[in-house]
Amino acid sequence: MEQSIISVRVDKKDKKGFENFCNKTGVDVSTTINLFIKNVLKEQKLPFEIKTQSYDDYVYEKLKEVEDRMERGEEKFYTIEEVFEELRNQFD
Repeated sequence: MEQSIISVRVDKKDKKGFENFCNKTGVDVSTTINLFIKNVLKEQKLPFEIKTQSYDDYVYEKLKEVEDRMERGEEKFYTIEEVFEELRNQFD
């Protein structure tokens, strides 16, 4: 089988964490990446979901969280400034 090289840039900390994970499982990085590629080709999909979160979805999610906390009797309240700061942090 003819082989080819794939070169990717990865955050240094992520690379080290991935190497540590592979070492703990007893499978080297190259084999793990090859397993990933083979699985994607066999299944014709990524083994995880990739999606974006719209602003409306995010706001709905946060409102639902607050509603759930209120139903449980938790007394955490947010100022309007805190709400907008959180939204700015999420979507910047």
